[in-house]
Amino acid sequence: MPSHLSADRPAPQPPERDAVDALINQTRRLRGDVDAVRRDAVAVDEDDPQMRWQRALCDLAVHHLDDLGAHLGQLREGLPPEAAEQLAAELSLGTGPVPLSEERAGSLIGRVGSAEWNLLTDEVSWSEELLQIFGRTAEAGPLSLDDLPTVLFPEDQSLLTALVTDCLVDGKPIDGEFRIRRADGGTRTLHMMGEPVLDSDGCTASMWAVLRDVSELRRSQQTVCRTHDSLRRQQHIDRTERRIAVELQEAVLPPWRGSLRLPDQGPGVLDIAAHYLPSGSGDLIGGGWYDAMELPDGRTLLTVGDLTGHGIRATSAMAMILGALRGMAMAGIDPGALMGHLNQLLETSVQPALGSAVCCRFDPATRTLDWAQAGHPAPLLFRDGTGRPLPQPDGVLLGAASGVAYEQDETALLPGDVLVLHTDGLARTDDGRGGLRPGTEALLELAPRFAGARTAQDCVRTVAEEFGGASRLDDACVLIARIGA
Repeated sequence: MPSHLSADRPAPQPPERDAVDALINQTRRLRGDVDAVRRDAVAVDEDDPQMRWQRALCDLAVHHLDDLGAHLGQLREGLPPEAAEQLAAELSLGTGPVPLSEERAGSLIGRVGSAEWNLLTDEVSWSEELLQIFGRTAEAGPLSLDDLPTVLFPEDQSLLTALVTDCLVDGKPIDGEFRIRRADGGTRTLHMMGEPVLDSDGCTASMWAVLRDVSELRRSQQTVCRTHDSLRRQQHIDRTERRIAVELQEAVLPPWRGSLRLPDQGPGVLDIAAHYLPSGSGDLIGGGWYDAMELPDGRTLLTVGDLTGHGIRATSAMAMILGALRGMAMAGIDPGALMGHLNQLLETSVQPALGSAVCCRFDPATRTLDWAQAGHPAPLLFRDGTGRPLPQPDGVLLGAASGVAYEQDETALLPGDVLVLHTDGLARTDDGRGGLRPGTEALLELAPRFAGARTAQDCVRTVAEEFGGASRLDDACVLIARIGA
């Protein structure tokens, strides 16, 4: 790195203006595109670590492009020799430009300065820009090599001493970074590049250096690092919580796979199958459930429901609700009254939540279905190749209001009927055109295929094929019961 004070070294020639103008135009366009992305990122939720990291990266990119534009502008007008040399060195070393505040985006003043310390005469020459960086007046003058460490952070002083010693004694180039405290109380991070200047006998006569204020760059990089570390921690937390939610869900939902027959024998046996459908992304583990169990009096409980939210909180609340539902059903409480108790349970829970549910109780002796619902899609009844939703008794969402009475309805079923219970997540599917496809209508369209199915499990496979693709916006549960002779 030649000294700008050495008369025997030719000044570098400026590049062609047309080439520089083309680079400036490209930089401006790219800067505008990055700034548009940055403006979009500013509007995101501050609590989202992914968005904070993206915004920090955009800020850092804008700083780089601002500084690059300033360098190219100086090249077009003709840089001072030392700045042109410094830019060439940066490009060759791959260090890239240094960001700057917007008020200084058009100038190198205050960010890049040069210095030379003459070892023979003790003369010290600092550029005006370097005095500005250090916050020193022309009257105060520059600092000698002996005094320079006094303005550094104590922990950085030994580094500077080592760099200067290696340069003056061993002729090694200087390339290091340190922090200074200015007289006004401000701090700066400086990047110093220099080399010894030799006399005619090959001895070190002076040391020349260029110092750059890289404070804003380091702050931007630290912000990126902090937000990236925060993002990685959040991702680890999310993965852990998802694993726990999945394990809890698998532990609570019925362990049976394939078809279940309830009761084991006799008239009116139900052929039952159920399935959990994850969201298209697979990341949303919600509070959905399905269940079927034989009650002490010989009747069969069928239920499907869903709680708001996702993750551990939703699955743990689901475990509580499903346990209470099973206990009350075993105690012989009717579906309508059972819904009222569940509503009260959610309302008084330490972690309040909203939920929807449908609870059915089938009597195999009379083939009648007693059922109630709480803000939930009605069961779908498929008979003779057609399907329809059952008329809904009144019932609001669980946890939405106090002292609510839930109506109960009764429906007669016939051998061969297929009953489909599902959560509303099944109704939220992408129609491929950016809209929602009504899940209930799509289910009713499966009536001919249900009519040709031999088992409830075949019906569940049909539903999984129709609704289990990547277009799923939420997780869902489906339970299908086929009434036997």
